[in-house]
Amino acid sequence: MNALQQAEIEELEGEELSEEKFRITNQETLNWTFRKIAVFKERMEETDEIAAKEIERIHLWAAEQHKPIKQSIDFFEGQIMQYHMEMLEKDPKAKTLKTPHGKSKSTTRKPTPVALDKEMLLKHVKESEQTGFISEEIKWGEFKKSLKVQEMDGHTVIIDAYGQRVDGVGMDQGGTTFKVEV
Repeated sequence: MNALQQAEIEELEGEELSEEKFRITNQETLNWTFRKIAVFKERMEETDEIAAKEIERIHLWAAEQHKPIKQSIDFFEGQIMQYHMEMLEKDPKAKTLKTPHGKSKSTTRKPTPVALDKEMLLKHVKESEQTGFISEEIKWGEFKKSLKVQEMDGHTVIIDAYGQRVDGVGMDQGGTTFKVEV
């Protein structure tokens, strides 16, 4: 924080802001307001930096505390899994083992295909004439850039690069938004 911002803070600490007392009436008061906002944002950033450092330090401490606990949990879960596998070998219907303090559930999945190379897969589907599995999609982001909004016969319409009216497209009316930047 620079000396000017520090002076702004000291000036603010003695004042109580209210809607009745303060109103922007000209460029000078507008500029003064921007300076005040900049000081407040600087204060927030300083607070956030301190908080982030403390949070990071606490997360690191918690991670260190969790390491031996996680190792113990992993060990015991491995023992449960091993016991459950033994029970499944003896009784294939023993998919769930229950006690008052927990359950061990087993699920068996059938092997399923996984697409590793989509281009090679697409080539295969096209060559084997199974085009029913191929979907057609508009590249909306690119197409949208080629569209224009125009007045036509007293109506606002959307036309494409060839001057043809485009059906199936709505229109965002736009508008004015305000954003304060300091």
